[in-house]
Amino acid sequence: MRDFSTAFSSELTELMGWRRDVRRFLTDPVDEALLMRCLDAFSMAPSVGFSEPWRILRIESAAARDIAMENYQTANAKALAMQEISRQSDYARLKLSGMQEAPVQLAVFCDETTEKGHGLGASSMPEMRRYSVVSAITLFWLKARAEGLGVGWVSILDAPKLCRDLGAEAGWTLVGYLCVGWPERNSKTPELLEQGWADRATQLEIRSV
Repeated sequence: MRDFSTAFSSELTELMGWRRDVRRFLTDPVDEALLMRCLDAFSMAPSVGFSEPWRILRIESAAARDIAMENYQTANAKALAMQEISRQSDYARLKLSGMQEAPVQLAVFCDETTEKGHGLGASSMPEMRRYSVVSAITLFWLKARAEGLGVGWVSILDAPKLCRDLGAEAGWTLVGYLCVGWPERNSKTPELLEQGWADRATQLEIRSV
């Protein structure tokens, strides 16, 4: 059993506090070796039945980035229209994507049809494969933050259309579109909290049954 020091435990808690959704990036490039070190975190992530269902497309070409950006802009316009009239101006002021600036962009998918793991744990709860991908993204996010990088998760997208337009394999479901790069600034406070969009929950709700 590996024993971790109190100091390490404290720093891990601090790291989790510094893990924030970044939407404001510098355009400076990210060293390839550094990016690969961060992506190695995927190989350490837990997965249902040891299925390792994560699949990644690096969005590098101008054409692919234009496709993703147009998808976001269309989805964001729809999301704006769905807001209550009283909140539309507040919504319009929010910066909800770093896609324009982030030097690294990753589309992370779940392979719903993978035979790896032989269906263990996913036969009764197939959504566990997607949860496994989310776990892997979380480890990648923490590693990236520890290396000084910022990560932003873009969720305002038409995911099925983006899968088709990016040429994703049949059976792949988009779980996360990630922007990665050097943050314009570092802050432990969520930007949506800073902008007054929502307040932090005052306590964790735990019920006994």
